[in-house]
Amino acid sequence: MSRRPDPAATPRLPLAEEPVRPTFLRERRALKRGLWPVAGCDEAGRGPLAGPVVAAAVILDPKRIPRGLDDSKKLTAERRAVLYERICAVAEVGIALGSTARIDRDNIRQASLWALARAVRALPIAPKLVFVDGCDRIDAGCDCEAVVSGDALVLSIAAASIVAKVTRDRLMEQVGAACPGYGFERHMGYGVPAHKRALVEFGATPHHRRSFAPVRAVCGESTA
Repeated sequence: MSRRPDPAATPRLPLAEEPVRPTFLRERRALKRGLWPVAGCDEAGRGPLAGPVVAAAVILDPKRIPRGLDDSKKLTAERRAVLYERICAVAEVGIALGSTARIDRDNIRQASLWALARAVRALPIAPKLVFVDGCDRIDAGCDCEAVVSGDALVLSIAAASIVAKVTRDRLMEQVGAACPGYGFERHMGYGVPAHKRALVEFGATPHHRRSFAPVRAVCGESTA
């Protein structure tokens, strides 16, 4: 005689975890404390071998928040472009660039922090609180809170990540048109194999970061 399995003893498959999405919770908490405007800021382009690092700061209007905001890395280029236009239409936006010269002089971390601070100061109105992606606070001229993985957790940082990414990608497309053969318009300056082959074949351009080891090697300089 067959026995029916005990449901309590039957292993259950784990439930799929809900994807982490950025929220406006931190901004609303600040608003309740009387801290407003609140900006989020993020940068794009710390890892590439060429091009500037681009930082953006965004103050979202609590009554007109575009739907679908997320960490720019989780979005397609087409979706980022749509959201970029919506953000710029309803939010306050500031943008700043850390040039390759600054990156080579100060290092990429310092150039990124400098650009983030400049993006905040480029906002049309001065914020009273700034949320910045990462573990480093910046000289924002007001209270500043660093949020690790902030682009995945804080809505205004997610908006800034989109603005920074779209701005930098469009800039690198222009660099690609001015420097044919390197493929900047496709890889945006990242060290993909095709980019490294072009570096060896054509040499470094003025847009390359000579402080980065692969570029220094092509230029015949020591990486020490």
